[in-house]
Amino acid sequence: MLSFLAANPSWPESAEAEMMYRFEADAPAAIRDTLGIDRVRLGGGVVLAMRHDPVNYWNKALGFGFAQPVTADLIGEICDFYRSRQVPSAVLQLAPSVLPADWGDICAAYGLSRASTWVKLGRELSEPPAPSGPRVERITTPEAAEEWASVLVGTFGWSDRPLMEMSAALALRPDVHAFAVRADGRIVSVAGLKVNGETGHLFGGATLEAYRGRGGQSALLRARIAAAAEAGCRAVFAETGAEGPGEHNTSLHNMRRAGLVPLYERVNWRWNAA
Repeated sequence: MLSFLAANPSWPESAEAEMMYRFEADAPAAIRDTLGIDRVRLGGGVVLAMRHDPVNYWNKALGFGFAQPVTADLIGEICDFYRSRQVPSAVLQLAPSVLPADWGDICAAYGLSRASTWVKLGRELSEPPAPSGPRVERITTPEAAEEWASVLVGTFGWSDRPLMEMSAALALRPDVHAFAVRADGRIVSVAGLKVNGETGHLFGGATLEAYRGRGGQSALLRARIAAAAEAGCRAVFAETGAEGPGEHNTSLHNMRRAGLVPLYERVNWRWNAA
């Protein structure tokens, strides 16, 4: 357990919640209209809606249980928000420590079901790693941001043009550090860091299939951790899919080699309007 978490238990969740909020809230107005993006801060967390989500990923509610307890009324408000925005399905992401004793009853009342499980990881920044591996560059121009976004959305299978434009806009925010590795004259590996005060959130690690296994993501992890330390962060956080029996998640092992330690596993709770 990281030493500061006893005094700051919300940090792992709030870092992610703020990154996701800014990702959607700061999308260009035309993209927000096209995708039907809306959002609200509620009960210490964020509720993010994308009515025309082309990949069934962007409707999520997270960051709850620290400013105020998770209750049936709070979950009801979240579900009502999604219904009012005509969202067909969403995911609620809650740290296991904030689930109330009657969580099973709440799930039954609102039709929440277990979906996938993610691992939340964190790392203190007292000794950031020295850079090594392939050369890493920061994205600073609109042209590079578009290429960065193309690799990000393409690798994750998000071929929709509005998602690429939304990602490119995020890459150029002053509190976001978008990094890339090039090979053969083009960007082949990408990743991002969102700085939020004393915390940083690592997101968007993606590499073109033909260039995997060459150390690109490990180099990007080291670069982002170093950038977070330079920006004054005390810790960085990330999440990735949990490994089931016989499964291997390369991202999880890359993160652990970079000094991130697993904090807990977090279930994604699926809500459907029907």
